[in-house]
Amino acid sequence: MSPPASACSNWFPPDMRAIFLSLIILPCLLCAEVIEADLLIVGGDESGCAAAVQAARLGVKRIVLVNDIDWLGGQFCTQGIGPMDEWTLVNGKRVEFPATGAFAEILERIHTHNRQTYGIAKPGNSWCGSNTIEPKPAARIFEEWLAPYAAQITILKGWEPVKVLVENGRVVGAEFGQTGQTRLTVKAALTADSTDWGDVIRLSGAAYMAGPDLKSRFDEPSAPESLDPGGEQEMNPISWCPLLRETGKDSTIPKPARYDAHSFADWQKAPPWVDWDGSGGIYNMAGWCFYTHRRMIDRHHNNLAPGTEAVILNWPAHDYPLGTLPLHVVEALEKNEAGSSKKNIVDMTPAQRRIIFADAKQRALEFVYWLQTAVHDRVGDYPQSFRHMKLADDYGTADHLPPKPYIREGLRLDALYILREQDVRTEVEKPLWARSMPFDGVFGYQFNMDFHPTRRKFRDNDAAQPWQPKFFGTRNWNAHSDRTMFPLRGLVPVKMDGLLGCSKNTGVTSMVQSSLRLHGQMMHVGTAVGTVAALALKDGLQPRDIATSPKRVREVQRTLVRHGTLIWPWHDVKPDDAHFEAANLLTIAGIWRADPDSVFFKPDQAVTRRELAGALVRLIRSTPEAKEWPELPEQARFTDVPADSADRAFIETMIAWGSFGSQETTFHPYQPVTWATLNRWLAALKLPTFKTLVHAKVASYPLTRGECTDYLHRVLQQLGEGLPDRYDIDQDDAMPFDEDNNKVPDRLEPER
Repeated sequence: MSPPASACSNWFPPDMRAIFLSLIILPCLLCAEVIEADLLIVGGDESGCAAAVQAARLGVKRIVLVNDIDWLGGQFCTQGIGPMDEWTLVNGKRVEFPATGAFAEILERIHTHNRQTYGIAKPGNSWCGSNTIEPKPAARIFEEWLAPYAAQITILKGWEPVKVLVENGRVVGAEFGQTGQTRLTVKAALTADSTDWGDVIRLSGAAYMAGPDLKSRFDEPSAPESLDPGGEQEMNPISWCPLLRETGKDSTIPKPARYDAHSFADWQKAPPWVDWDGSGGIYNMAGWCFYTHRRMIDRHHNNLAPGTEAVILNWPAHDYPLGTLPLHVVEALEKNEAGSSKKNIVDMTPAQRRIIFADAKQRALEFVYWLQTAVHDRVGDYPQSFRHMKLADDYGTADHLPPKPYIREGLRLDALYILREQDVRTEVEKPLWARSMPFDGVFGYQFNMDFHPTRRKFRDNDAAQPWQPKFFGTRNWNAHSDRTMFPLRGLVPVKMDGLLGCSKNTGVTSMVQSSLRLHGQMMHVGTAVGTVAALALKDGLQPRDIATSPKRVREVQRTLVRHGTLIWPWHDVKPDDAHFEAANLLTIAGIWRADPDSVFFKPDQAVTRRELAGALVRLIRSTPEAKEWPELPEQARFTDVPADSADRAFIETMIAWGSFGSQETTFHPYQPVTWATLNRWLAALKLPTFKTLVHAKVASYPLTRGECTDYLHRVLQQLGEGLPDRYDIDQDDAMPFDEDNNKVPDRLEPER
C-alpha cells in the first residue's frame, strides 16, 4: 500500500514527483497483489475528498482514494477555478448561496490562508464570487484536510481505472493502470465514482446517460424533440482556464499556431478592464469586464505587494464545445480509432480525450494572445493590461496551464431517481421553492440552468476555418431554477449494487446538471456519498437498501445535518444556530411549513396560534401512534377561522384531539403565542412538556420560530417518527408520499 498522503509531497518538480511516487508506491504494490478496502473512491476531486473525509469521520476504517494526477481538489485547483461562483437571487439581488458542511470547512481554511498571506480573507474582488484561492495553496489545503485521517485513508496517485470488477451484479473493486507499470487492483465492499467522466460507472456496465436527453425521456419543457447529426456529442463545454499574474513588463506569449483574431470577433466590444474595487457586491455591472470577472488577487485596491495581482480566465470566448469539432481534431480522432470523432467524450478513451484536451488548451492560449495583442492594441495601454501579465507557473506543468479542464457536464448516472427540469423550477421567474422538494434530500442548492455555448460557428461553414462558440436551442444561461434538494436516490444506480455515483456522476438530466456543478454542490454530493457508504457498511447493507427505506433515509439526513450540511435550502439558517437541526429536519418531514413566498426561515419571528396548531397536528400525525383525523362539522367552530380556511382543519383537529376545555367563539389565529402557551398546548395534547417553558422569567416571552422548532423537534425525538421500513421506488415520482406535490406528506394533511 502507498504511504499516507502527507508522505507523498506535492511540492517536488513534476518530473521528480513522478519518480518519487513510483519509487515509493510501486514496490509496495508489487508486494501486495490486491489491496483490500471497505470503501474505494475513484477520483480525488473536491467531491471524492469530501466523501473520504466524511466516511472516515463516521468510522470507516479502510478507505482507498485513487486519483489520476498528483493534486487533489478538483475545481478548486486542478481545474483552475479558484474564484468561486456560487450566486443565488434573493429579493432581486445576486448574493452567495449559504456555505455549510464540508464546503464551509474548506472556505474557512481558504480564508485563513488568505489572511496569513495577504492580510484579508477575500482578496480577489472577483465579479462573480467573493471567495478566491490560488491553485497551489488550494491543493495543499485539501491534502491537509485529509491528513488527520491518514490511518483510515490511503491515497494512491497517478492511476487511471482500466477495469471494474463485477460479481453477480455488484461492483467489488477496480483495476488501475499506470504508464509502463504493473496494474493495481483494489477490492472493496463499496465503490464511489468521482472521476471526471464517470469511467467507473461506464466500465462497470451500469446504465448511464451522456449528452442531451430527448423530450420523450423525461418530458422536460426545454428538452429537444430529436437530435440533429452530431447532437449526441453536445455537452456543456469544457474550458481550460489560464492563471495570469502581473509582471509590470511585456509578457506576451508566443503566437499560437492556429491563432486568428476572427475567433473572438463577438467579444470586440467587451471591456478588457474597468477600475472596480468590489463595491456593490457580486455581479455589479459596474465591475463587469474580462479582468475582474474571475480576479484572483486584487492587489491595487487591497494595497498588496507588486507582483501579486492575479486573474484567471473563464470566459465563453475560450469555451471549448464538445460537438461540431474542428477538422484537424476530427482527423486526429479518426486516426486513433475509426468513428471516434462521433463519440460523446464520455465514451472516448483517455487517449482520445487527450486529443480534445490538446486543442482546448490551444484555444485558451489563443484567447490569452488575443487579449495581449489585439485587445491591447485596440484600447491602448491601460493599468492592468493583459500584455503585462504572464502565464503563472503555479501548476508545475510544462505549458503553465491547469492539469485539467474545467468540466461542467459529464456522465450522468441512470439512478433510482433522475432529477429533471420540471422538478427544480416553477413558472415564476423568482427563485423560491422548487416544484418538487424530494423527501430524501441530502443537501439543498440553487443555481440557474447555466449552459455555456455548446456549438461552433465556423467561418464560411468550413470546419477547417476559425470558429466561435455559439448557443444552440434552449441551451443557454437564461433559464432560472428554484431552491430544491438533491435526492439520495440520485446517488444509487438503477440496477448495479456496490456502487455510488459521486461528483457530477449522479442521477440528473443534462438540463439539471447545468445548474448542479458548483464547488459547494459537489462537496455536498461527496459528503452525502460518504455518509451513505458509512451507514451501509456499518450495517452490512447496499446503498439501495438505504435509499428504499424512509427510516434509513432519515438516519442519513440526521447524520448530515449534525455534521453541518444544510438540507432544506433556507437562506438564513446556519450550522451553529441552536435550531439548525430542527429547522432542517422538521421542514423536510413536512411538520414545519416554509412560507411559500420567502426563502427565509425568520428564526426570530414570533409564532402565531395558527402556525403552532398546524405544526402540532402534523407532528402528531408523524408519530408511530398517529391519531386519526376527526370528522369536522359543516359549520366552522370559530368565527375567525371560516370553513374555507386552509387552517381550519388543523385548528379544529387540535382542539378535538386535546383536552382544551371550553372554547371561545374566536381562536385569534394570527395572535403570537408565548412559551407558556406552547407548554399548555403540549400538555393538552398529552405530549412531552418542558419545565423551561414555564419558568417565571420566560413563560410570557413570545415564542419565536427558532425556539418553537427546537422544542417540537425535541418532542419528535422522544416519540419517534412513524416511517415505513421500505417503499417501492417509482422512477417518475420525485415525491412519492406527496401526491399533490405541495411539499407536505399526504399523511400529514386532512382528508379532502
